[in-house]
Amino acid sequence: MAHPRPDIAFIPTPSDAVAAMLTLAELTQADRVYDLGCGDGRLLIQAATVYGISGVGIDINPDLLAQARLDAEAAGVGDRLTFRQGNLFEADVRQATVVLIYLLPHLNLRLRPHLLSHLQPGARIVSHQFDMDDWPPETTVKLEPSEEDSVLYRWRIA
Repeated sequence: MAHPRPDIAFIPTPSDAVAAMLTLAELTQADRVYDLGCGDGRLLIQAATVYGISGVGIDINPDLLAQARLDAEAAGVGDRLTFRQGNLFEADVRQATVVLIYLLPHLNLRLRPHLLSHLQPGARIVSHQFDMDDWPPETTVKLEPSEEDSVLYRWRIA
C-alpha cells in the first residue's frame, strides 16, 4: 500500500532551535504538547526529558514515527509520549496546551483556522522559521548565532 505523500519533506529542527523552542513555549510538567509534523520526535523527546511533559506527535511518515517511538523508549520517556500517523490538518488538538510546528508558510496558514477553533484559551503555538502572515506573534526570537539563523514565533490563544 502506498503511503500518503507529505506536504513537506522532513527537515530536522536544529538542536539549538529545539532548546529555544521549548524555552519559548514556557513548558511545565502540566503541559500536554502536540508536535504537528513531528518527524523523528526530537522536540517531544527533549520536552519530556527536560520538562517532564506528556505529548503527542503526529506525522504522515511511518518510518519517522517508528524511529520516534524507538528514540522515546531509549530516552526513558516512551510512557509519556504517543506518536500517531495522521493528517495534521485533521488532528484532534483539543487537549493540547502547547503546539509545536516547523512547517512552510502556506501550511501554517492552512493549519491556523484549525488551531484557532480547537485550542483552549491560553494554549501556546510555537513555530520554527515561519510566521502566520497577518496574525502577529506574541513573541519573536531570532537565534544568533544559530545553526541556520533560526527565527521562532509564539502565539497564545486568547
